[in-house]
Amino acid sequence: MGSGKSTIGRLLAARLHLPFADSDAIILENTGVSINTIFEIEGEAGFRLRESRVIADLAAKETAMVLATGGGAVLSAANRQHLRGMGRVVYLDVSVEEQLKRLRQDRSRPLLQVADLEQRLRSLAEIRNPIYRETAHWRIKTDGLRADQVLRRILRFHRQTP
Repeated sequence: MGSGKSTIGRLLAARLHLPFADSDAIILENTGVSINTIFEIEGEAGFRLRESRVIADLAAKETAMVLATGGGAVLSAANRQHLRGMGRVVYLDVSVEEQLKRLRQDRSRPLLQVADLEQRLRSLAEIRNPIYRETAHWRIKTDGLRADQVLRRILRFHRQTP
């Protein structure tokens, strides 16, 4: 969360002349309600089911694209398999300290509506970071980097990898 997946994804798609998809945006478009509303009505499990359907649908298209997913998408083994099958997976690794700076005022993320934001981010990182590392082809530490710097690193990896 707060790693810049959507921002970097849009920039990368434009640079590579590929379509860009954001699984959260597709869920919003399909349902007509916010992710917070989905969490309120269906809980996290309902949201994750919707997220998995979107990822499976995109993977089935076999169309080259740049896809940004929500931070919890990798919790599903099926999602991880789809993502790796779609192409190169980039892990934008951001520290909890940097996430705190970026997300402290963000009220749009249901998992972060807690009293102790730092503890929640540390807990999520403890669970998710090993899965991100296992899933990704590339890992880029993004702390202190601007979006254009992250983009250049991804493009360098992209050119070097057959």
